[in-house]
Amino acid sequence: MDALPFLLLLLLSCPPFFLSDGSALPPLHHHAYAAVDLHPIVLLPGNSCSQLDAELTEQYEPSSSAPASCGAGKGKGRWFRLWKNGTALGDPAVAPCYTDQLRVVYDRAAADYRNVAGVRTCVVSFGTTRGFGSDDDPSDPERSHCFKKMTQVLGRIGYREGENLFGAPYDSRYVPAPPGMSAMAFAAFTADLRRLIEHASRKNGGKPVILVTHSKGGLMAVEFLTRSATPWRRRFVKHLVMVSTGAGGIVVPMQSLAASAYAPPGSLARTERSYGTVFAALPSTKVFGDAPLVVTRRRNYSAYDIPEFLAAVGFSGEEVELYRTRALPVNVGFRAPRVPMTAVYGSGVPTPEQLVYWDGDFSKAPEVVYGDGDGSVNLVSVLALNTVVGDDPEQGFFKAVKIVNATHSGIISDEFAMKRVISEILEANRATYDK
Repeated sequence: MDALPFLLLLLLSCPPFFLSDGSALPPLHHHAYAAVDLHPIVLLPGNSCSQLDAELTEQYEPSSSAPASCGAGKGKGRWFRLWKNGTALGDPAVAPCYTDQLRVVYDRAAADYRNVAGVRTCVVSFGTTRGFGSDDDPSDPERSHCFKKMTQVLGRIGYREGENLFGAPYDSRYVPAPPGMSAMAFAAFTADLRRLIEHASRKNGGKPVILVTHSKGGLMAVEFLTRSATPWRRRFVKHLVMVSTGAGGIVVPMQSLAASAYAPPGSLARTERSYGTVFAALPSTKVFGDAPLVVTRRRNYSAYDIPEFLAAVGFSGEEVELYRTRALPVNVGFRAPRVPMTAVYGSGVPTPEQLVYWDGDFSKAPEVVYGDGDGSVNLVSVLALNTVVGDDPEQGFFKAVKIVNATHSGIISDEFAMKRVISEILEANRATYDK
């Protein structure tokens, strides 16, 4: 890991950023930063932000919904960008091949999810932030919520790629399984993340690392931390700054799961139904309780009724059982990471909290009842952190920071929101804790 490449970020001329007390962040290299002893940062991005390369072996056979030509490159030892290849996914001639090769299958013998036979994948540029977002389309709006702007701002306050700034991309098709169950992709990621954190600490004189996460990256970080030994956490992790992540799932995926049931074979929406992550963000019973989340004339579906909802939108009995045995225990088992933690979240943005399919036809767009949140994460889910994390007697430092009118992606890309996120990162650098 000591050979991680160095990348000097471009220093852009940006408006000043501000600390939480309202004072402006000085320009880069200003003498005020001499008092900030920067700790290394490892960034964990949100869902779909990590790029994947793929190779096709002789074992690969296109599925019935994909053209036979999709196997033309197999066995040639050629690696190519599988995700996110915006050019290919936007080309009707080759998009079915890419969606076919992105599929995930559940291997009953291994009791785990894996790629389809003959497709080998690897995460691009692990250890750096260069694998975040789509690199073949600079205009891709997803780049904004994949830490692109955040890394530029961190560069202005003294962070340098490969020196004290690192990235931990991951294959977002996979998620953790409950302890004791096989989850090879998550196990490989956590092993790599552990080595990266130790490397970042050694490279910076033994300083513990600050983990900065967005959205699903927060869930990955929390699962990683809760499964790490206490002495290791205390030595290597100074602080977790978790942005836009709740403790109890969200309502938005219920709408996308319903719609994907009617997407054409070979489409990306159909492919995504195969992912291990497909159930990971569904509402938790511990947070949403028996509130009706999906309403029809014949019946309502609460968080307790998600197995029945999944069956109603076309998931097989085996798939529903995977939700019960793999996703649900992790979902309801969200715990305090037991490292100093700051949770930053948006509010004041209309966020789906109830979906009305009155005639029971899930192929149609629902009437959406909106509540509070950041447009994706419901406020009730982030407020649950106060109980799950704040009330844990072994947690120690915990702080929740609300940013009004910050959207789910805008919180790490819009200037007014990034001001506060950056100020919390600086405060984490300065903070001292009783351990």
